[in-house]
Amino acid sequence: MLANIKDKKPEFSKNQILHNISSHEKVTDIYDQIINITNNIEMTCKKNDINYHTEFTGNPSISRINDIAKELFEILFPGVINNELTNEVMLKFYLGKKLEKLYEKLEDQIFKAYLTTNANNEYESSVDARMQAKRIVMELLEYIPVARTEILYDIEAAYEGDPAAMNYNEIVLSYPFVKTIAMHRIAHFLYLRGISIIPRMLSEWAHSRTGIDIHPGAKIGKCFFIDHGTGVVIGETTEIGDNVKIYQGVTLGALSLKKNKLGKIIKGGKRHPTLKDNVVVYANATILGGDTVIGENSIIGGNAWIIHSVEENTVVTINNPKLQFRRRNT
Repeated sequence: MLANIKDKKPEFSKNQILHNISSHEKVTDIYDQIINITNNIEMTCKKNDINYHTEFTGNPSISRINDIAKELFEILFPGVINNELTNEVMLKFYLGKKLEKLYEKLEDQIFKAYLTTNANNEYESSVDARMQAKRIVMELLEYIPVARTEILYDIEAAYEGDPAAMNYNEIVLSYPFVKTIAMHRIAHFLYLRGISIIPRMLSEWAHSRTGIDIHPGAKIGKCFFIDHGTGVVIGETTEIGDNVKIYQGVTLGALSLKKNKLGKIIKGGKRHPTLKDNVVVYANATILGGDTVIGENSIIGGNAWIIHSVEENTVVTINNPKLQFRRRNT
């Protein structure tokens, strides 16, 4: 029986053969189209000014920056994030290994950021950029103990400001604002030192996980707390004092953008508001404009729309909307 099957010749109808030829032609046609599209994409890469990795060593890597952000968070909270650390000896070993890996990863990414944005030829050679990257990373590592103290103040503010908070560990492990403010303080440190791209990428790591969007340029004081947090937006030139608390949905944004004679937006300048010490901003309030200052000890009520400065010790609320009731048609 096996012999019969082996000797039996396959039979194909004329329609099957024509179908196979037609399918082959279709596949060939698709490949030709893909080659043409590839060539067209390549041409746009050469024409535009944007870095498409055709002339540079490459941009910082999103996946590696995400790994760095995770490493940073674990270093900032070693005993909470990694509960396998049971004594000081293990803690020192753990931190030492983490810092060593972080140094290598971050130094390489900052080096790439320098080369990518070296439009003004600030660095005469890649060696200069590499040395600068090493210096900045070491400064950041030295800043981490300071950052931990600053973040502890923020956690204390959360504990004191939220009656639902039972302990500090709960806040670190479950409150979204902790990831955001921890990464913001690191990103802001790099931002102040002129590092491009990477501070925004670190901020976006936190934003994508918490729904809280803080530009790394924003200046934020001690004991800062964002309750709930979803939908909060804090712009680049925002200045926030000490002991400030804001709720979900708050926007600290720009009122209008100045343009030059060609109609293009003018970069830089103070565009976002200033919140002085001890200010509270309730849910979904919007505060706009670089000239807008919210005075000390003021309270901004929910859904308020603020485009002018508010004096200190002021409570701002909106009139309650009038509710209308009617019977449903059944």
